[in-house]
Amino acid sequence: MFGRNPKAVHWDADSSFDPSTAVFTPGSEAEKRLVRKIDKRIIPTIWLLYTLSYLDRANIGNAKIGGMEKALHLTSTQYSVILLLFFVSYVLFEIPSNMFLSRARPSIYLSVLCFVWGAVASCMAAVQSWQALAGVRFCLGIAEAGFAPGIAFYLSSWYKRHELAKRYSIYYTATAVSGAFSGLLAGVITDHLKLARGIEGWRWLLLIEGIGSCFVACFTWMVLPDWPSTTSWLTPEEKFIAIQRLTHDGIGNTASGGPQPTHTQAISMALGDWRTWLLVIMYMLATGSQTIQYFVPTLVSQTGYKGFTAQYMTIPVYMVALVGILVFSFVSDWRRERGNWITVGALGAGVAFVVTVAADNLKVKYGFLCLGVGGIYAVCPLTLMWVSGIIDHPAEKRAIALALVNGLGNSASIYGAFLWPAKTGPRYVQGFAVTTVFVFLLAALAQLNKYLLRKFPSKGLNDGPEALGPASEYYLEDPEKKGSCMVLIFFVFRVDKFDSPSLAKCELEAQATGADPDVSAYL
Repeated sequence: MFGRNPKAVHWDADSSFDPSTAVFTPGSEAEKRLVRKIDKRIIPTIWLLYTLSYLDRANIGNAKIGGMEKALHLTSTQYSVILLLFFVSYVLFEIPSNMFLSRARPSIYLSVLCFVWGAVASCMAAVQSWQALAGVRFCLGIAEAGFAPGIAFYLSSWYKRHELAKRYSIYYTATAVSGAFSGLLAGVITDHLKLARGIEGWRWLLLIEGIGSCFVACFTWMVLPDWPSTTSWLTPEEKFIAIQRLTHDGIGNTASGGPQPTHTQAISMALGDWRTWLLVIMYMLATGSQTIQYFVPTLVSQTGYKGFTAQYMTIPVYMVALVGILVFSFVSDWRRERGNWITVGALGAGVAFVVTVAADNLKVKYGFLCLGVGGIYAVCPLTLMWVSGIIDHPAEKRAIALALVNGLGNSASIYGAFLWPAKTGPRYVQGFAVTTVFVFLLAALAQLNKYLLRKFPSKGLNDGPEALGPASEYYLEDPEKKGSCMVLIFFVFRVDKFDSPSLAKCELEAQATGADPDVSAYL
């Protein structure tokens, strides 16, 4: 049976705004003002946090060619194990983290995660063996596990379906910017701070970037909003609009005061939905391909660039990725289409990698490496955002589905870390061949998902009251039971899209059961 959410929306008694008589108008100027207001707080802040996350996660590649490999006497296998252990803990802790986030204050929770991963990342500067480095990376995976799926769920609790991709793409450009900035920062730090105070340059790199995350986390909690119904700096009217616009778009809200499924029910819903598992496979292919990011400095060094120049020449690779992310995501939102753009990006990446391996001209190899990496970066956010677009109700199920897709998807990075052994250089045929197969399969599955979604459309509450157990039948059969109106309204407004037919259905059923048809007090 559903439990009540303790963080129900509370209207200001002194406010002149009356939610019982208010009417939500989609596309109104008030809604546009609200979206601009939350954009200014959410997007820059999560972008900065994700940049720091990727700096702390991916800087190991820069540290490797900046002196760490020699200092710790790393072999190719040991380096792959170090990468692998990060993803083991990352995958294991994603779902528990999102389960907690759906009941927590995101402004505090996300900021605490940033502080913790920054502290752990800075500890990598002190390691003296590859075993110690592997252990710290395992702990870093635990600290970062909740952030990426948490942000995906967080954004889907504020924005409508076709507002998501462009905003998620801006956030996701942090992966490209951090990759480019990491190369620039690594070149400067490892060059100018080499043996400063007796500390090697690669250790300074890890230390500075880790402490930077801790510093920023001390302030982000002041800026980020919580949930639409619980953010203190929103006016009562803005809270009303924030909740209603998601309901109108058919998206289950968070902390809205209505009954909620338990964690067990939400897990059961997510695990029993075939769409979850198809998206898991797709995201595994996307993230498995993206493990190339940890070897970009190495691959660039095989195209004729050496030393600090190789660090700097990673920057154009990530700049192409940034453009790919923005263009594909913005066009996807504009066209209201995910599958075709995933297919186009994946096919483009596959062709680029084939040319990269086959070409002998080093400039051509470098150019198509940029295009291939850009294609991979473009399709990853589109694949993950497809989860929120088709698994929308209830919010708790969406949180589990996002964590499951992101978690199991990132498990591909466990074996992806072994795709690029040093012995396969300088062409790295093994890594490029497997990555090419991954992106071609992703392109095909995107089209398969489109076909299946048309053939087996959602029934409503993903998928119907029967997914929630006997509670729904019990309340509907016993209209005298206290709380029946609330449960009935939950079914209508979190199952069906909030449109005139749904409202009429609610009023008719309310009259049949003797319940109060006025629903505004429950939203």
